[in-house]
Amino acid sequence: MTTPSTPPATARNALFRDRNFAWMMSGAALSMLGDQFSLIALPWLVLQMTGDTLVLGTVLALISVPRALFILAGGALVDRHSPKQVLMLTKHINTLLLGVLAALVLTDNLSLWLVYLLALGIGLATAFSIPSGTAMMPSVVRPEQLQAANSVMLGLRQVSMFLGPLLAGLLIALSGNREGAGASGAVPIADATGIGLAFAFDAFTFALSAWTLSKVQQHARAAGPGAAGPAVLTAIAEGLRAFWRDVPLRTCFLYWAAIAVLVTGPVQIALPVLASSQPNLGAAALGVMLGAHGAGTLLGMVLAGIKPRLRVGTLGTTILLVDALVGLLFIPMGQISAAWQGAALLLAIGLLSGFLHVAVFTWLQRRVPPALLGRAMSLFMFIFMGLAPMSAALTGWVLRSLSLGQLFAASGGLLVAITVLTFAASQMRQVSDAPMAGADARR
Repeated sequence: MTTPSTPPATARNALFRDRNFAWMMSGAALSMLGDQFSLIALPWLVLQMTGDTLVLGTVLALISVPRALFILAGGALVDRHSPKQVLMLTKHINTLLLGVLAALVLTDNLSLWLVYLLALGIGLATAFSIPSGTAMMPSVVRPEQLQAANSVMLGLRQVSMFLGPLLAGLLIALSGNREGAGASGAVPIADATGIGLAFAFDAFTFALSAWTLSKVQQHARAAGPGAAGPAVLTAIAEGLRAFWRDVPLRTCFLYWAAIAVLVTGPVQIALPVLASSQPNLGAAALGVMLGAHGAGTLLGMVLAGIKPRLRVGTLGTTILLVDALVGLLFIPMGQISAAWQGAALLLAIGLLSGFLHVAVFTWLQRRVPPALLGRAMSLFMFIFMGLAPMSAALTGWVLRSLSLGQLFAASGGLLVAITVLTFAASQMRQVSDAPMAGADARR
């Protein structure tokens, strides 16, 4: 039998001949690439404006808090309305917000309160674009092509995470070191031209991907837009109750939440601070390091496809072992003095994380009933795209008391400690790849 991580060649070949999927794939690839430019440019902008990690944490909070608060509602909402309409609206909003941000940087009219306001708008738009984007695919391709389509999109995301930071870092580094004067005589913004062009490119990719999305035709859905169903809050509550009653799901979600808050979040803010505080690093080095992480993640996903049954005992034990290794690799990150050192560590971390990503994603798809899968994925994304950035925002305050070396060592050590505690005191090690009893009957 074909495993979920190795889609049939026939389905994949038919998929690439499908013009409908080609329109969606091309737009998604453009948008994902543009996102990486803003991922580099925004923290770099804030650090160049203020040099204050607390301000950087505040900006990240203004993106992550509304995203965290509304992403579950977004997942329930797109089940009742057209995902394409919701996604199209968010693309137009992001085009406007990023275009304004680019123009303000390039014309030296940006002030900190405008950064806060635009960050809040981007966070709100993202809360609805993420669930609408993931919910749309089943209405674009045929059921037998869905696994192949998901594999292609995941691969494209990792390619963008490899190329995007490299290109963004080079753009900022090669655009000259013109310093914007800032609004009303504010502190000059170093690398203003490159930062502004990075935001402009992201705005352009959103506009172009909105056009390609307009070409995508959706198949008829079992429940059309506006179909009757429980209220959004009721639907969220029903999903959370179902997940809590499932002991393996509950264990995994609690474990991932602990990792997001205590480890993933702090690392998100620590990397750009590390690049900006070391005189022999910089924006290009940050791009190289994040690009190495993206390349490692892609290699890890390829490994998961080649060796889908590669495990150390059960799936749960494998997750804990891999996360413990990642924790050990994080510990020396704060002591690096060259980009290649950080790139080597992040390449290894990405390789391990990419392998786990495919294994966990496939397990969730097989474990959760179809009627709850959208809410399950929204909760999964809420943990790593909501809780982690909020933790990153708090880390900006923590970095006023800890050095970067101490922060990386503490984060890595905490990850190792969490894996050991979870192995000893929970049922995580008993989590297996087998679907929940009766799951196949529901499909």
